[in-house]
Amino acid sequence: MDRIAIQGGAELHGEIPISGAKNSAIKLMAASILTDQPLRLTNMPRLADTKFLGQLLRQFGITVTESDGPDGQQTLFDAREITSTFAPYDLVRQMRASFNVLGPLLARTGHAKVSLPGGCTIGARPVDLHLDALARLGAEIELEEGYVSAHAPRGLHGAEIEFPFVSVGATEHALLAAVLAQGTTVLKNAAREPEIGDLARCLIAMGARIEGLDTDVLTVTGVTSLSGTDWAVIPDRIEMGSYAVAAAMAGGEVRLTKARADLIQVLTDKMIEAGVDVAPTDDGVIVRRDPARRLKAVNVTTEVYPGFATDLQAQFMALMTTAEGESVIHENIFENRFMHAPELARLGAEISVHAGEARVTGVESLRGAQVMATDLRASVSLVIAGLAAQGETTVGRVYHLDRGFERLEEKLGACGAVIRRIHGEDDSDGH
Repeated sequence: MDRIAIQGGAELHGEIPISGAKNSAIKLMAASILTDQPLRLTNMPRLADTKFLGQLLRQFGITVTESDGPDGQQTLFDAREITSTFAPYDLVRQMRASFNVLGPLLARTGHAKVSLPGGCTIGARPVDLHLDALARLGAEIELEEGYVSAHAPRGLHGAEIEFPFVSVGATEHALLAAVLAQGTTVLKNAAREPEIGDLARCLIAMGARIEGLDTDVLTVTGVTSLSGTDWAVIPDRIEMGSYAVAAAMAGGEVRLTKARADLIQVLTDKMIEAGVDVAPTDDGVIVRRDPARRLKAVNVTTEVYPGFATDLQAQFMALMTTAEGESVIHENIFENRFMHAPELARLGAEISVHAGEARVTGVESLRGAQVMATDLRASVSLVIAGLAAQGETTVGRVYHLDRGFERLEEKLGACGAVIRRIHGEDDSDGH
């Protein structure tokens, strides 16, 4: 397995272009199932997760063609004919979000058999909300030997679906299925993440009828078919936030481009409170920090959008490890999302965790060590900490990182970070 080595202490100066959003791209890819006409996605990130989903779409007979065009990286999806509606475990297990092909397959063909995605390191993340929504839309669902077999021989029909709690995945899944259902579907207590808005707007460009965008009530009037379209994936707010924190951690001045400052406003407000200089620009933000000036501890609580993103919690914790005072971090979204805390402790951080609360007492400095990535967002938090740690930090199991960050070493290295990838070393114990 590959590792990433960082020699700490180098300030960051330069520009980092932000890629298309992973969490939007994979749902837009699933939307290609809904039409027999080509869907061209631009500003496409090249990630392990998009690769996995591309392999699954090919399993269904969809042609997936990657290229570089005038609008940057793009991928063309041609689902002219669906030749299979079977999603095997070996493909689905590699990325949980691939389970969301079930709804589009059902809406387009009337039947599908998709593997349950299995466990997740950061929490239970059950799919019962997904299945309940599809059942309300008229699907007949059976669970057998780890697979979901779903049938809607007379097509799906509109329904009122009120989610018992906010779920991004279930909202997206219901939306993908409802656009081809007969009649009107109302999704209540729907998630409002920007990636859901991006999916809804793309579906509208394909001919879907959706009202209530960016609110917690989505009304979908089903149509008989969708057309193809060209659609640009929105900038990745999690990547943007991660590099903003990295610039604050290392010190210096970094301009984040091809991005939208409004997507990380809650994060940047907290960074400013801590003492980081953040200035919005027309296409992103500029982050400045004098490394000689110590930051102040700030408390955060993760919430559903538009609150503080759980996907930025690990990164912000890394920033707080050297802040003056004690910061309290409450995690309200996933029950196991403090697994990076023991790894940060290996770098000298002082963190105590009790249930959904972590208390971080800032130390004067961190020191390099071997650490192990436990999930996607935790992996980048260790890289961020390594930028400021004395000596060398080596992060193992970076396949987690490759799922969501495109050319990370190249982007940070272009700004002066001393960072390199070590290929193929054994990482069986992670330390």
